[in-house]
Amino acid sequence: MKAYDKLYINGQWVEGSGREMADVDPYTGKILFTYKGADKSDIDAAYAAAKAAQKKWCKTTVAEKTDLFEKLLGVMREYAPAIEECLMEEGGSTAPKRGYEAATCAQMVRYFMQFPSRVEGKLQPSDAPGQINLVMRKPRGVITVITPWNVPCLLTLKSVLPAIACGNAVVLKPSSDAPASALLLAEIFDKAGVPAGLFNVVAGGGADIGDYLVGHPSSELVAFTGSTEIGKRIASIAGGRICDVSLELGGNNAMLILEDADIEAAADKALFGAYFHQGQICMGVNRIVAVGSAYQKFCDAFAAKVRALKAGDPKDPEVFIGPLINGAQVKKFEDAVKQTVAAGAKVLVEGSTDGNVISPWLLADVTRDMYSARNEVFGPVCSIMPASTEEEAIDIVNDTDYGLSNSVMSRDLFHAAEVAACLESGMVHINDQTIGEEFHVMFGGEKQSGLGRFNGNWVLEKFTTEQWISIVK
Repeated sequence: MKAYDKLYINGQWVEGSGREMADVDPYTGKILFTYKGADKSDIDAAYAAAKAAQKKWCKTTVAEKTDLFEKLLGVMREYAPAIEECLMEEGGSTAPKRGYEAATCAQMVRYFMQFPSRVEGKLQPSDAPGQINLVMRKPRGVITVITPWNVPCLLTLKSVLPAIACGNAVVLKPSSDAPASALLLAEIFDKAGVPAGLFNVVAGGGADIGDYLVGHPSSELVAFTGSTEIGKRIASIAGGRICDVSLELGGNNAMLILEDADIEAAADKALFGAYFHQGQICMGVNRIVAVGSAYQKFCDAFAAKVRALKAGDPKDPEVFIGPLINGAQVKKFEDAVKQTVAAGAKVLVEGSTDGNVISPWLLADVTRDMYSARNEVFGPVCSIMPASTEEEAIDIVNDTDYGLSNSVMSRDLFHAAEVAACLESGMVHINDQTIGEEFHVMFGGEKQSGLGRFNGNWVLEKFTTEQWISIVK
């Protein structure tokens, strides 16, 4: 993988003015490259460049914006192998995950290419004789995007592409565990001819520059994807200066298995949902709540499938579970499992740790007061919880501070839809696992899983604002 040791500001590759940092391969522990992170002066320069570029960009025609996205699509497809390599070396992504993410990046460009023509205003009647009311939809200005390390390219583009397509400029701060992914995207944007200053990347430590970035007066909206804890801080700082936010935060997602469910199908779906990318997915299946006789049947079927999963080197095409992102995450994960087992959970499949690689854990007889049932555990473990009745199962699923994504498994589709409507989450998938996204369909959570909605018209409205212009003859 290329060493992305420079920041990208105003169309130029510049050395940061902050402290020296390192990008590390989570599987080998090898330092991929070192770089100097951004400081306040770099951030100021990025916002100044973005503000100037946005004033020009918002005046370009729909055709010019669309032409740029067409070029970006071609370059994104050309760079697919480089994206996969970066995701593997920097993030420990196994073949299924990195292949999906690289392909999805191009698909997202193709979808958001239509956005410039969808920024529409409207004409409204007036109570005043001879007056016309225009409601114009306009770009926000400069949007701050802060992204995580787990799905770095996809989650970056999820905000950056609609922001730019709607006429905004962007200042991006990637996770310090995945700076190369963001800087690789900057290289792609640069090669596609994105105007200087329209897209800027200021890599660095969150503790060093996070508060300053969120509180910057040139930022009109902060789009953040990450933990609920950090999301609360961002909302607090942004709210202090009346700045809007869009927050995609954590989850404690459940798959609810009704007694009439296809158990083998449920086990297959849960296997992907619980262990994809080592369980480091905000939408992943954390809990499985099985009703009555379905409980033991599912435990038996699921345990057999979990034992067959291979963990190890992400370069191995047969490996499904690669390394966790760093040693701190490994310790946090192990502590969560220990607390849950100590509280009485039954170990159906016992995992083991080798460096940052943890083979899968599967816990049963988990109750709602146990650690893994109450918290988002970002790693390869799944907790199975029994429920005597359907009503109790719904109550267990809803008994969490989070509300991102849930699923319901049942042969009775109409009844499954009735159950889905009772679940307190932004998304519910019937006869599927909890990881799912379509760019034209809303995405977002309830409770402490976030504020606002991404994708489709929802993100278009979020990343623009409206202005009333009245005209008197």
